[in-house]
Amino acid sequence: MSRKRNLPQCSHRKKHALSCSSRAELQFPMSSLDCVLPEGQYAQRLSSYTPVFLAGVLEHLMAHILELAAREARSSRKVRITPEHVQRALNNNETLSRLFQASRPFPGDGGVPGNP
Repeated sequence: MSRKRNLPQCSHRKKHALSCSSRAELQFPMSSLDCVLPEGQYAQRLSSYTPVFLAGVLEHLMAHILELAAREARSSRKVRITPEHVQRALNNNETLSRLFQASRPFPGDGGVPGNP
């Protein structure tokens, strides 16, 4: 007499490979940040969570800048965001203006190359 065994059902379905960024639900590439961070020699040792945190911070910062630039574009009745809209958004926000002060190539022209 044969008895049926109650064995657990094993699913041998292949799982799709997920990138670190997609697992963390981020748009910024964490693998690139993971490669670039040690080159900068910011610290002797880095946690495995460092690129995750940095990608999250960069994504939040870029979303905020794009939101401000979109408001600038809408206020000038434009559909497309241009570098000038981004620059105006950065200049109008005191915190972002201070953050990007050192990265401006020429202090006189506001940082957008090609403007007189």
